[in-house]
Amino acid sequence: MTIAHTAGTPAAPILLTISGFDPTCSAGIAADLKTFAAYGCYGVSAITSIIAQNTQGVEAVHNTPSAELREQLELLGKDVEITAVKIGMLGNRGNAAVVAEFLDAHKFAHVVHDPMMRSSSNAELLDAGGIKYLTSELLKRSSLIMPNALEAETLTGASVKDVAEMEAAARKLVEMGAHAVIVKGGHLEKAVDVLFDGNEMHQLSGDKLKLEQMQGAGCTFASAISAQLAAGRSLLEATMLAKAYVVKAIEKSYPIGKGLVPLDHFYRMKIEPMARGTHELPNHGMHPAAEPTAH
Repeated sequence: MTIAHTAGTPAAPILLTISGFDPTCSAGIAADLKTFAAYGCYGVSAITSIIAQNTQGVEAVHNTPSAELREQLELLGKDVEITAVKIGMLGNRGNAAVVAEFLDAHKFAHVVHDPMMRSSSNAELLDAGGIKYLTSELLKRSSLIMPNALEAETLTGASVKDVAEMEAAARKLVEMGAHAVIVKGGHLEKAVDVLFDGNEMHQLSGDKLKLEQMQGAGCTFASAISAQLAAGRSLLEATMLAKAYVVKAIEKSYPIGKGLVPLDHFYRMKIEPMARGTHELPNHGMHPAAEPTAH
């Protein structure tokens, strides 16, 4: 059956996530796609790595060969009109270079980079060559880069232990070529994120959340900002709205395993699951499943 697109129906913004795949769907590609969907956007993806993990930690990281990542991106770029790009885990220098080539070829309006370097269980998510390439090349190709305090220390080589040092790191990253920076302070004593757009510095305070128990908060924050930017909001407004979304998604979270807890990306659109034994008919009517025939 062929279904024609309804004339005049506005298309949802298409957002691309370039990151790794986490089988728990708490972080990485899956968290990004869920966030895009929660904002009414259509998500497409290019996978940089397959991560063997559960909620208790990472066992192995299998990076996508650079040629395969290039093929994923080139085919998407030829076919899909992408409004914003969110970059997460890259794995290694080769993949970082492929992403830089892709960004240069398309000049997207919004590129949000969450520079994932280590997992919550301390597994390496970006090698030393990749970090060096990110610092020298990818930094200047992003509209916004969003390191946490530890990542900001790695990128700048300076201590980032309090809000004053977060602001200094944000300024340093702009000096190094970044267009705008958010230094995330969720793991510090005071729950403050610092936003520097190259001109003005903003402190975004919030309630202290137990981020050490959560998985995917950083991915979700970056994806939510990407969706807000795609909707035409300013960077400051996009950041504030995305932060509010993440806080609520954390508040509504629930465990799926024995370890870290994923966010509830769809807390705003709860649909009660169908009762066991109920089937949905093609015309969207409901009927109870037939009882087994007695013999």
